[in-house]
Amino acid sequence: MKWIGCWILALACATAALISAQDDDSTARAQVLALEKAWNQAYKARDTTALAAILDNSLVLVEDDGSLKTKSEFLASVKSASANQEQVAPESLTVRVFGTTAIAIGVIAVKETRAGKSVVHRERFIDTWINRNGSWICIATDATPMTHAGS
Repeated sequence: MKWIGCWILALACATAALISAQDDDSTARAQVLALEKAWNQAYKARDTTALAAILDNSLVLVEDDGSLKTKSEFLASVKSASANQEQVAPESLTVRVFGTTAIAIGVIAVKETRAGKSVVHRERFIDTWINRNGSWICIATDATPMTHAGS
């Protein structure tokens, strides 16, 4: 009988730990989703101050052509962009949490005006976030142009 009580106590503790971990993952997912949306809005508004707060100083950004950009190079390109972003909206976005690391995967549509013409381009992206001292920050990002209609 004593073993049954210990077993029930152990099961209860394990269940409580699992529920707590699920709550933590849910909270982390919501925080990263909010940061992804803030990133889109800051990008559209060319708000480099807001972008700087979201991106780690050692950010690794992979460009469409496979080249790399640093955080400062990315912020400079946002500031000097010649196109006018009318809309920056995620078509899909999911976040997976692995302890203090989160991966955001999605498709973003950017509608902009270039040389007087309205253009829409879509990119599939993957962003890597880490939780540092209780705050999520993006440490790596890659976006690939979508040249076909897919999900």
